[in-house]
Amino acid sequence: MASSTNTKTLTAACHCRDVHFNITIPKANLPLDVHLCHCSLCRYTHGTFCTFHANLPEGVEPEFISPSTMSNLTPYTHPQGHSIGYFCSTCGCNIGCQDSVWVISSAIFDANRDDAIWKINEHIFASSAPSGDLARLLPHVGPHRLHVSHDPASISSKKQATVERYENEVLRAECHCGGVSFDIARPSKEFTEDPANSYWVPPGEAHKWHAVIEVCDDCRLVNGANLAGWVFVPTDHMSPRPEENLALGTSKTYQSSEGVLRSFCGRCGATVFYGCVDRPHILDVSVGILRAPEGVMATKWAAWKMANIGREDGRRYDAEFTKALIEGVDDWVKKNDQTTVDKV
Repeated sequence: MASSTNTKTLTAACHCRDVHFNITIPKANLPLDVHLCHCSLCRYTHGTFCTFHANLPEGVEPEFISPSTMSNLTPYTHPQGHSIGYFCSTCGCNIGCQDSVWVISSAIFDANRDDAIWKINEHIFASSAPSGDLARLLPHVGPHRLHVSHDPASISSKKQATVERYENEVLRAECHCGGVSFDIARPSKEFTEDPANSYWVPPGEAHKWHAVIEVCDDCRLVNGANLAGWVFVPTDHMSPRPEENLALGTSKTYQSSEGVLRSFCGRCGATVFYGCVDRPHILDVSVGILRAPEGVMATKWAAWKMANIGREDGRRYDAEFTKALIEGVDDWVKKNDQTTVDKV
């Protein structure tokens, strides 16, 4: 058994804490390299821009802290992949996947305040996201410039090639397994002409929906990634229309706080919706399930900015990453003649 002086114990937990475990890492293996994977498989199973994953050293596995056990995880396998993905059966947080070694989500650990533990090194399979998107927004973290891999062997969705017919009519949203799927319509004339709806449609872009990137703790711990992307869409602009309890297809729901209900696919784990009592007819749609031909950010459908709420969470959790992300997003929206000020 390795001496405790030669190892470092890291603790992880999802939002509901039904999944709670340690990993014990030889100090010689630190820092652990974190890669941001942009392949469509990861995006459609997580519902996020990308995944934040680190390969654990051979032989290192999660050590569950009672009453948490492996049985609290839902496994997902698929014909395109060789590994088994796992997510919390209760809150939907993606934990990682298991192949010859464990590939773990770094976003669910409490050790990000320690710079010696994790090192975000690269964007991989960036070519799977047609316009590069997050790789362009996040070219570096601190002084460290991230390597970008545009590997043509990136896993792609067979369905992605068929969505172009929707480009000018509806935007398809679908998780990896297809258990949750729906179409998003462009803002209707009736909707845009109502002054009460002015926030949800960007000024001068009545054909787009408002969208934000945020780094709050709640989102991080229910999707298993350092950031979340949300597009705000009225339920009457979705087909089929979700139920008031967010039920749609194979989705499951989780109340992350009072008045806030979230949903995820109960089969593949993708984050789907965020809903709250303050605006019951407007849902946040998770960016990673959008099937826009132009790229992950669906820029022909959504106008993006950095959310103000949650920035302090991000700074506390990983100040260097959050600073780089805010700078990247603000620079991007300014170049696209948008405002970076947001009240969400």
